[in-house]
Amino acid sequence: MGAEDLVQGAGTTLVALMATDAWQTTRAGIVALWRRVRPVQADEIDLALGETREEILAARQNGDADGVHDLERDWLRRLTRLLAADPEAARALQALLAEARASLPPEERPAAPSIHLEAHASGNARVYQSGRDQYNGRSSHDD
Repeated sequence: MGAEDLVQGAGTTLVALMATDAWQTTRAGIVALWRRVRPVQADEIDLALGETREEILAARQNGDADGVHDLERDWLRRLTRLLAADPEAARALQALLAEARASLPPEERPAAPSIHLEAHASGNARVYQSGRDQYNGRSSHDD
């Protein structure tokens, strides 16, 4: 799994882990990763993680799905910037999140993010869908 693939689900997984027993270990690992890549921001990230946890618990209690998605997008952006600063950190992040998910009983594990694609075409229309990279140009094999 590349950094781009990882970061797509990392924000969702991180926020989902905030409401589990694995949170304290996950939080310490995320802060340690930030301290390694962007040490000046580590204390700020630690504080933001705590605030986000409070927000996620409140949003879930109130059934605020939009609030949950906003928090996921916020952490997706933060993680994207972190991995842009140090692409090698992707492996450490992947291992941290996988370990946290595995430490939970199966019924408490955050679901893996999924993709839903839907298309409607008529006439001579063509539909191209992809859950990841897609290239629709001509290749030398088309000649």
